[in-house]
Amino acid sequence: MKNTNQIKKPSQFHNNRSLKNWLIYNINDKSLIKHTSKYKGTLYDLGCGNAPFKDFFLQYADHYIGVDWEQSCHNTQENIVADLNKTLPINSNVADTLVSLSVLEHLYNPQTMINEAFRILKPGGNIALQVPWQWQIHEAPHDYYRFTPFALKHIFEQAGFTNIKVENQSGFMSMWVLKFNYFSARFIKGPKPLKLLLTACLLPFWSLGQVIAPLFDKLDRQSSLETTGYFVTGEK
Repeated sequence: MKNTNQIKKPSQFHNNRSLKNWLIYNINDKSLIKHTSKYKGTLYDLGCGNAPFKDFFLQYADHYIGVDWEQSCHNTQENIVADLNKTLPINSNVADTLVSLSVLEHLYNPQTMINEAFRILKPGGNIALQVPWQWQIHEAPHDYYRFTPFALKHIFEQAGFTNIKVENQSGFMSMWVLKFNYFSARFIKGPKPLKLLLTACLLPFWSLGQVIAPLFDKLDRQSSLETTGYFVTGEK
């Protein structure tokens, strides 16, 4: 791992954080920071989008290579153009680390991507992958799956990965509060003064919910059942 004077959080590089959803960025920060020891050498970001986490990963890895397809709805910043549903135009055994964040649910052939991830990883390399679980349909029509922990473990095993760990990222309360915040935000419409008024009315609920939800999550003994998402790590 590189020596850095001040480690920056992943969400510091992301511009979609807002008053209604900062909790999900804190949740994802926690997962990514927990596994910083796995980010090393040449790192490939499968489904990189506009590469919001490039600078975060480069605090640890030596090289960052983004991979994405041309039809993405994001302003992509990829180094390699590729359809993750198919064989990747990447040599075998070239990556020290693979990451893929909120991508697998958008693939109609998810097993193909996991198989390809295993192929391009060097022996001893690591993969870190995040997927949503209790989350609204997004980027339609390219939103195909929600994966249980058992499905995630299965497809990783099928590809050949070992030391597979599937971690839930939150409990029921954080999941529910974020759903409420996104749902209520849909009603903020109309002229600017009305939008400001509605936002002001909802803001106390958004803020309080996001503050107390993680505290209630700690009391949830079955937090893996209804979580915002799962974070998976594995080795080749």
